[in-house]
Amino acid sequence: MSTPGTGKIDLRSDTKTVPDEEMRQAMAEAVVGDDVSGEDPTVNALEEQSAEAMGKEAGLFVVSGSMGNLLAMWAQTQPGEEIIVERGNHIYNYEASGVSQICGLMVRCADGERGVMAPEQVKALMHDGSNIHTRRTGMLELENSHNIAGGTVLSVERTQALADVAREGGARVHLDGARIFNAAVAQGASVQDLVAPVDSVQFCFSKGLGAPVGSMICSTQSVIDRCRELRKAVGGGMRQAGVIAAPARIALEKGPGRLAQDHVNARTIAETLVALPGVSVDMGSVQTNLLNFSVEREDIDAPSLCERLGEYDVLAIHKDDTRIRFVTHWQVTVEDTEQVCGALREILGD
Repeated sequence: MSTPGTGKIDLRSDTKTVPDEEMRQAMAEAVVGDDVSGEDPTVNALEEQSAEAMGKEAGLFVVSGSMGNLLAMWAQTQPGEEIIVERGNHIYNYEASGVSQICGLMVRCADGERGVMAPEQVKALMHDGSNIHTRRTGMLELENSHNIAGGTVLSVERTQALADVAREGGARVHLDGARIFNAAVAQGASVQDLVAPVDSVQFCFSKGLGAPVGSMICSTQSVIDRCRELRKAVGGGMRQAGVIAAPARIALEKGPGRLAQDHVNARTIAETLVALPGVSVDMGSVQTNLLNFSVEREDIDAPSLCERLGEYDVLAIHKDDTRIRFVTHWQVTVEDTEQVCGALREILGD
């Protein structure tokens, strides 16, 4: 099934999915109210379902993962404090420096292995504020699964170990779990276990779960209350938001069950690529629905390969002259995957 309305197999991102008829019908029939006043029953139900799914006290519906990360970090830190992240984390590379320009936080980076930091790295970067030249570390920020590293995952044990180090130093822990359900499915772990060690988590409805818009912050009631205040301050208060919460509820209920096939499809494409001349794939990083690979050939570069794939109705984007990322999702079927593999063989084969 190509992406409805396009006739294309879209591997650019799992954000490119469009709502199906069930979601559209739910949007049309949603019971709505003023969410700023807490009167939208569909939003309220989604927040309750999400908090229960994460094993947290409360949830707050926001328009995007970037907003969710921003509000959660802002609510739990003080301006001038330091925050520790893995160098490839989304908040450091793709969220418009909001952590600095809005939260007023100083970012300190560790170089993880496939996006995963070691507890010793975090401990080495922690500051307690006793040195006049530095401010205290207010937060450790994690990402699971890790986008730039290619969808790699953090285990329950590693998440707990990292959180323990942070708390020993008096810091709180936020998890960018935009694709946390992918991480859970890949490991055969429960989402609740994966997020139990952290103080707050953000996850997206609009990526692997397949909804058209929206993300959720889950934490304690006090943190969520503060996030709600800050959401209003940045113009994120929504009125009759039940029309977008309705498809998100369907995504939360049905989306996780579809993710395993997305992972299989990504692996199938990766196995095809690694067998082709002049193509490099770190197979150890192909753990979920994201796939990074490099093309190092004299006859074709990454931009040209993306252009050629377009002739086969496959949409892809390059990172630079050699690197490409593919992302599978619920609107890339097994048949689509076979078509992609066939196109790659025809273009890149001997």
